[in-house]
Amino acid sequence: MKPNFEVISKENIPLLTFPQNDVLENHEEIEQRLFDLDRALALGNLEHSKIRIYFEDNQSKKVVETTVWAVTDQRVILKQGHSIPINRIFKSA
Repeated sequence: MKPNFEVISKENIPLLTFPQNDVLENHEEIEQRLFDLDRALALGNLEHSKIRIYFEDNQSKKVVETTVWAVTDQRVILKQGHSIPINRIFKSA
């Protein structure tokens, strides 16, 4: 998933605009995304490990390296209260 993804800082996430539609169409991919986000949450809370989140805003595909602090039904919460809508995430690794 590395090609075509612009690396950004988590501090720039509040400046982004996110469309409502999901970037994934396949049910298996959506289930895998939720599994990966739960794993990222555990790594963030237990080991304070950073992960990469591959996502897309209304402009382009992006990747951010950060710690996941919480996962809600609709958003992934990062440090400093920044968040990314789950439906805009391709993958977390």
